[in-house]
Amino acid sequence: MEQYKQEFIEFMVDCQVLRFGDFVTKSGRKTPFFINTGYYRTGSQLKKLGQYYARTIAERFGTDFDILFGPAYKGIPLSVTASMALADEYGAEIGYCSNRKEIKDHGDKGILLGTPVKDGDRVVIIEDVTTAGTSVEETMPILRAAGDVQVLGLVVSVDRMERGRTEQSALAEISARYGIETAAIVTMAEVVEHLYNQPYKGKIIIDDSIKAAIDSYYEQYGCAD
Repeated sequence: MEQYKQEFIEFMVDCQVLRFGDFVTKSGRKTPFFINTGYYRTGSQLKKLGQYYARTIAERFGTDFDILFGPAYKGIPLSVTASMALADEYGAEIGYCSNRKEIKDHGDKGILLGTPVKDGDRVVIIEDVTTAGTSVEETMPILRAAGDVQVLGLVVSVDRMERGRTEQSALAEISARYGIETAAIVTMAEVVEHLYNQPYKGKIIIDDSIKAAIDSYYEQYGCAD
């Protein structure tokens, strides 16, 4: 596993973004692990997060595209910090864009904020995590209504590696449905590999009992791919 992936996993632990226990996902699944990017709360944390996203974007999609689109609400700061990191780290001048939940009828009107979307734009969508692909389903019509764009792909922070609505993972379903590439900074398999029975700052993050709960979860919700 690359060093930056190991550092990102530890970064999530430090920021309390990655937690283990008893949780319920938006889709109603009881899960022993949870990723909440809302816990990236300071300027330094967001700057560092943007750098991890930027590296994954550059490696998987390159930097020859026009718009980094972050669906409201959590995708808004992600698109901002990652576009800044792409400029700082790679010299890539890529516009950020996000949607509003409600159409604005005064001032900067419309459903979009940030860089205007136009015909011919190449777009990468950025999200925190996805379990059912609902956000992408909502995003694609917004982008297509804004212009004749080419959506290159979707990048998330963590691939939960669980099935979506079929036996495939949510990311694989999105890739097949929309014909786009998907990428994640790390996968849950990499998280487990790095943290299981390995002390971090004097503490075992994933012990035998948590590992057993994770294994049980994947026996029920694991994907075929």
